[in-house]
Amino acid sequence: MSFAQNESRFEQANDLYNKGDFEQAISNYESIIEAGEHSSALYFNLANAHYKLNHIAPSIYYYEKALKLSPNDKEIQNNIAFARNMTIDAIDQTPEFGFAKLSKNVTNLFTFDNWAKLSVLLMVLFVVFYLIYYFTYGSTKKRLAFISAMTFLILACSSVALAFSNYNRVANDQPAIVFAKQSQVKSEPNLRSSESFKLHEGTKVQILDSVNNWKKIQLADGKTGWISSEDIRLLNVF
Repeated sequence: MSFAQNESRFEQANDLYNKGDFEQAISNYESIIEAGEHSSALYFNLANAHYKLNHIAPSIYYYEKALKLSPNDKEIQNNIAFARNMTIDAIDQTPEFGFAKLSKNVTNLFTFDNWAKLSVLLMVLFVVFYLIYYFTYGSTKKRLAFISAMTFLILACSSVALAFSNYNRVANDQPAIVFAKQSQVKSEPNLRSSESFKLHEGTKVQILDSVNNWKKIQLADGKTGWISSEDIRLLNVF
């Protein structure tokens, strides 16, 4: 499907949505996604259509996907908050304190690419000031150049560490949404193991590991367990 066709189908879907034909609007939005088109506006409108039909898991799922593409969009943030109010599971976020919180906030200041670029810039400044130190004869200028060079070297090394920290955080971020009306979370990846707890549609989980048709998940409050892969849908799949 060409770009022009996608645009036309998107407008048709929006028109159907405005007329209250949410089921057909959903069908049109999904056909655009199947054609390989992905955008925050597309996922946002699809989520809105599911929300109108009280489809808890799909609405949250597509709001989350829209939010991944436009993380600072206030309208998406507001709508996903309403959708989350429809979920059954009340899971408290485990608070972060001290160094762990500070480290996460600093790491998230830039993307991996931006941290890497900053590292290169700082390393260039280190080389420049080291050369100034090497070729300068005045003691005061030599001392200042050396201090500056060492400062930029330390900052460059720190930026490299933060770049890889950001990369690992993104690489290990495997969120998913529970789509089953109710799902048993097991203590081990098999049906014979004991039940740890139950989850319901719309709940967001983090994937930690995979064994056959089972996924090890972690909740926002720190609880872990194994859930059937059929009961969840990964958010990072586009």
